[in-house]
Amino acid sequence: MAKAINKPTKKAAPKKAAKKPVGRPKNIETPEIMWDLFQQYKKDTKANPFIVKDWVGGMGKQVLREKEKPLTLEGFNVWCFEQGIASWLHDYFMNKDGRYKDFANICSIIKEQIRQDQVAGGMAGIYNPSITQRLNGLVDKIQEDGSKEVTIKVKYEKKETPKD
Repeated sequence: MAKAINKPTKKAAPKKAAKKPVGRPKNIETPEIMWDLFQQYKKDTKANPFIVKDWVGGMGKQVLREKEKPLTLEGFNVWCFEQGIASWLHDYFMNKDGRYKDFANICSIIKEQIRQDQVAGGMAGIYNPSITQRLNGLVDKIQEDGSKEVTIKVKYEKKETPKD
């Protein structure tokens, strides 16, 4: 009778334990989802303009006018909160603790679209140009060398004294 030989069996390689994420899960899981949310915010914002009360004509007839709402990062943050999506988007845009590096490109695009909307709206007179300039750091700069030229004009009038 033949002796049974125990062949070494291949042991299954130990499975690597799935890396558990540290901290809270992200409210917005992917950059693609954030982009879709921004597109929805943009659509909702432009579809719901401000309604401004105004008076026209000699009799001061009251009318309601629509004024386009600008896109803002604060508006996007509030919109996401109101939708129950997230209460604080600033961590994504600031890449807090390096945890949001996958969102860096989409956050840059969102900021640029907001800036483009504000600057173009300010240039077209849709939004207040002065506020638009300040919000986006656009200023007129004047170079001065410190020297000034001043002209002073003096007008002298002789008063006559009455003669007795």
